[in-house]
Amino acid sequence: MLVILILGLALWVGAHYFKRLMPDQRSAMGDAGKGVVAVAVLISLGLMIWGYRGAAFIPVWTPPSFMVHINNLLMLGAVFLYGMSATTGRLRGRLRHPQLLAVKIWAVAHLLVNGDLASIILFGGLLLWAGGSVALINRAEEWDRPAPGEAKKDVLLVVITLVMFAIISGIHIWLGVWPFPG
Repeated sequence: MLVILILGLALWVGAHYFKRLMPDQRSAMGDAGKGVVAVAVLISLGLMIWGYRGAAFIPVWTPPSFMVHINNLLMLGAVFLYGMSATTGRLRGRLRHPQLLAVKIWAVAHLLVNGDLASIILFGGLLLWAGGSVALINRAEEWDRPAPGEAKKDVLLVVITLVMFAIISGIHIWLGVWPFPG
């Protein structure tokens, strides 16, 4: 199952890097290329989930129990940062890549509480992908910082962050993973 996980991760990286590493080929595909990439991303997600869920537990290290607290704090931050990419509040434009920073924080948070080989491959691989994506985007494009908006939109972002964190926690519980200190 680790092979399926790695194939899913490789497809994810390839689909996302395609535009950056092969811009002429991607451009030649026109709008159909968006569909091809979307299908590749969906397949990669399926492979990563299937491979991760089915992988044998091979312990590499044993995370200390207090890491659950750090994980949850980092996850709150990751959900907030991910939402910053869609905000029109005062925080708009503070960060160039809030979604990719959120993925990096999400990956680190999960590496802190999962010490098995499949987790290290999945979360470590996505951490490397996000870092590489930032580098490729920064090299290829200039950034025009957007003007900040209204502060009340930031308050809404905090509320949405808390609701999304509760939903994500509920999904983890539904899947049989208790995300809070025991």
